Amino acid sequence: MLKIIIGLVIAAALAFGGWQIYLQWNDVKEKPSQVEAQAAPVDAASLPGMPAAMEAAYSEAKAKGPAGLKYFLTRYGKAIKDPRLASIQLDYVVLVTSKDIAEARRVFAEVKARMSPDSPVYSRAKELEKTYE
Repeated sequence: MLKIIIGLVIAAALAFGGWQIYLQWNDVKEKPSQVEAQAAPVDAASLPGMPAAMEAAYSEAKAKGPAGLKYFLTRYGKAIKDPRLASIQLDYVVLVTSKDIAEARRVFAEVKARMSPDSPVYSRAKELEKTYE
């Protein structure tokens, strides 16, 4: 008789534990993770902060490589605001890496210092962080 009661208690405990695991699994499966929500790629052209008239100049500068982008940032950087400025600077960081890693790290540190976690380009900066710190 005691063996039957112990067996029933063990079976009930296993059933209860299995039910709790099932509920936890459903919660995890249904909620999108914060990383997935932030990892959505952002179209740089849709970011606010740069006048539309500068788009052509930006495209030309980007086509000229790191030197063209550096000139663009030097000439128009004060007229461009974040988050678009941060996105352009991160483009420059990626392009200049092969020629001047110190310059890339300097610009990356500058961008990171003024970036907040709610910025649309924050996830991109986090991806690049391991390379440039």
